[in-house]
Parts: sequence; C-alpha cells; structure tokens
Amino acid sequence: MTCFVVYPAIDLRHGRVVRLEYGDPGRQTIFSDDPVIVARDWIDQGATWLHVVNLDGAFDEEGGENWALLPRLATLGAKVQFGGGLRHMDGISRALDLGVSRVVLGTAAVENQELVARTVAQYGPERVAAGLDARDGQIKIRGWRSDAAQSVLNLARQMAELGLQTAIYTDISRDGVLTGANVAASADLARSSGLGVIASGGVASLEDIRLAKAALADGVIGVITGRALYDGRIDLAQALAITKEEAQ
Repeated sequence: MTCFVVYPAIDLRHGRVVRLEYGDPGRQTIFSDDPVIVARDWIDQGATWLHVVNLDGAFDEEGGENWALLPRLATLGAKVQFGGGLRHMDGISRALDLGVSRVVLGTAAVENQELVARTVAQYGPERVAAGLDARDGQIKIRGWRSDAAQSVLNLARQMAELGLQTAIYTDISRDGVLTGANVAASADLARSSGLGVIASGGVASLEDIRLAKAALADGVIGVITGRALYDGRIDLAQALAITKEEAQ
C-alpha cells in the first residue's frame, strides 16, 4: 500500500530559507540564513523527505548559492524532492547526480514535454514528478508569472500519458497564506488523471494533514507544508504521527 508522506518545505532564495505569499517575491519572509540547520531540525523530528525549491531558478536566476547547498541537504538522512528552474537535461542530471531523489518539472512540463519523457525514460518515473501550479484551475509557469493557457487536469493527463506517476498540485491562491489546503481539488485531480497527487498550498493546521491523509484512497499520496511549520502552527512530529494513524 502507498504510504502517505508529509513533506516539510525548504524554499531557497539566495541561499536562505524563505516563504512567499502567493509565490510573490515581493511578499517574502526570511526564516533562516542556514538551510542545513533547518533541514536537520525537520529530520530530527522524523521527516523522511524534504521538499526543496530553488526559487531563484524558478525566477530565471542562476541560484548558485542554492545549488551549492544541495549536496549537503541530500546527505543529511532524508530524501530530497527538488524543483525550481529545471528546464534542461543538464540541470536535471546535475540535481540527480548531487543526490536528489526526485526532481520536479513545472515549466518544462508545459514547454518541453519531450524533455519530460526523456527524463522518465532515463531515470525512471519514481525520480520525476510534475509540478502542476494553478490558479482557478489554470496552469501558471515560470515562477507563476506566466499563463500556460491550459487546465491543470489537461496537463495532468498529458503527464500520465508520458509515463509520470506523481504530481505536485499547488493551489497558488492558497500558497503561503494559511487558508487551508485544497484537498478536494487534489483528490479530484488524482481520480481524474490517475496520478498520485501531493497536495501543496495553504496548509494551516494538523486538520489539513488529516484531511489530506483521508484522501489517500483517492490518490492523494502526500502533503507539503511550509509556513505553518515555520510559524509554529504545526508541530512536525505531530503531523508525522498522523501519517501512521490507522484509518477510522
């Protein structure tokens, strides 16, 4: 049976841990100057995966400081899911060679589906996820600044046809503002596409974790939480304990 996973988010901007509201770099909060200390804390509390985002890459910047951190983060004892600006095979291969367990392709999923197919063929579907970032059901790309002119469901089905098994669905209208995860939409997307969906955006409480886990049978296989952890609204150890609870 598929296990439900809670992914603590580590969003990197110029080598620091930050959170953005609605993905807007102008609405940024810095939480730490040392991402390795943050990662160790989450792992000490029981995290088996980390969700690491190179925000500089997502905004078409080099992100050298973030890349320099990657091998250190990948050797701390948890698996790393990594995305942000991975739009060419050299970047994808570099991330995987540095120890990343799974890369997340967002803009590339729209603009270069041949690259997605090639990555799946070369590395296997377990090492690739599609990043489906949407507002009102419509996909956004390039750091959420551009419209992709297609629906999240349409793109999810295309990804499934290319051999992907996993997608991260982020409801941009909820991201970083603690309004509650859009579990219903995540479950609908999973059922309609056949992908295992990791819910992202808006997680505000342990109840969001419980609701997402309750949708495991629908195909919601995990949830990403960021700001609620950094604000102290969610205790990670308690969130991870929920993943081990038996279904009622």
